[in-house]
Amino acid sequence: MDAIELVDLTKIFPGKKGARVKALDHLDLRVPQGEVFGFLGPNGAGKSTTIKILMGLIRPTQGQARLLGTPATLPQARLTTGYLPENPAFYDYLNASEYLTFIGQSFKLDTTTIAARSETILHRLSLWEARKRPIRSYSKGMVQRLGIAQVLVHQPEIYILDEPMSGLDPIGRALVKEIILELKAAGKCVFFSTHITSDVEAVCDRVGVILKGKLQTVQEVGTLMEKGITGYHIRHRMPGQEIFKESTIRPEELQVFMTNIFQSGEEVILLEPLRKNLEAFFLSIVSQGSSNDQ
Repeated sequence: MDAIELVDLTKIFPGKKGARVKALDHLDLRVPQGEVFGFLGPNGAGKSTTIKILMGLIRPTQGQARLLGTPATLPQARLTTGYLPENPAFYDYLNASEYLTFIGQSFKLDTTTIAARSETILHRLSLWEARKRPIRSYSKGMVQRLGIAQVLVHQPEIYILDEPMSGLDPIGRALVKEIILELKAAGKCVFFSTHITSDVEAVCDRVGVILKGKLQTVQEVGTLMEKGITGYHIRHRMPGQEIFKESTIRPEELQVFMTNIFQSGEEVILLEPLRKNLEAFFLSIVSQGSSNDQ
């Protein structure tokens, strides 16, 4: 059973003067358990609309969304799901401990479990010292980390995160990536939207690119990185020498070059592929999509 299943998902909003705005256009997607899936697209592409449908916040005009086989329109679909909205907002008169207790009780966790999990999570997200301060006193980064914390309390099977790195400093971003990889190792499904390609490169198994409500492509990140190799940088030298040579070659030259290196008796210090990053792939998809509309 797939963790997330979208079938013919279409959403049309009423626009000005009777116009109809198609935010999602016949979107089909399946994401299995144990996968980290990056949902990539520019602002206004349909990422947040898709997530709101998955969380039952809005209903599709056409098609279906399911979480672990349960229609997303049913409340029970969200019992095994953790959700971080794009701009998390909390009862700001509460403090972090009180808010996590509220979340735990909403999922019918017992008091002892809530306390133990909250302590672990608040320490992990560097919020322990601020746990008794009202949320209204938190910085944007602290609010974002609390958003991550409330997703983790009930230990769901599916994590749906809308721009999870937003507002975080480099340390916070690295921590969230680490947590995502830990969730993957535990067999959880993580589905997160972003427009930052480096985040996808770091943690995702697959990436889907959405543009103007249409899913343009779904690709394995590893395959994209392999296809993007444009050449190799090689550092080599004769044994015993401190001075080394630097060479940059095309992919088709690698086999012959390496054979010559070994035949000459040299040793290879570094062999590094040169590749286009995911940003170049993303920009090419956006460019193609824009051209097709003209």
